[in-house]
Amino acid sequence: MIAAIGLVIGVIAGVVFHPTVPEGLAPYLPIAVVAALDAVFGGLRALLDGIFDDKVFVVSFVSNVLVAALIVYLGDQLGVGSQLTTGVVVVLGIRIFSNAAAIRRHIFHA
Repeated sequence: MIAAIGLVIGVIAGVVFHPTVPEGLAPYLPIAVVAALDAVFGGLRALLDGIFDDKVFVVSFVSNVLVAALIVYLGDQLGVGSQLTTGVVVVLGIRIFSNAAAIRRHIFHA
């Protein structure tokens, strides 16, 4: 419940204050958002499966964002940033849709 309240407060604060992202971090923000969504969908799936653990969720959330950003950063340093960015988005996208399908099956029994 605390996470949901924090999410709502964060969305409202973003709409009200219109924060800006430093130019150097702008390429990593979309990847961080996709990684965070992966953790959220995984947490929701775990909650519906009855195996949710808040510590695991927080560690998964933070580590997903950091690892995804690190991979993209390393790709930028090696000159293959767009290829690694695409790879990260594809892998996380597959995980998100897999979790979404499991959530759908759990809710609708289909």
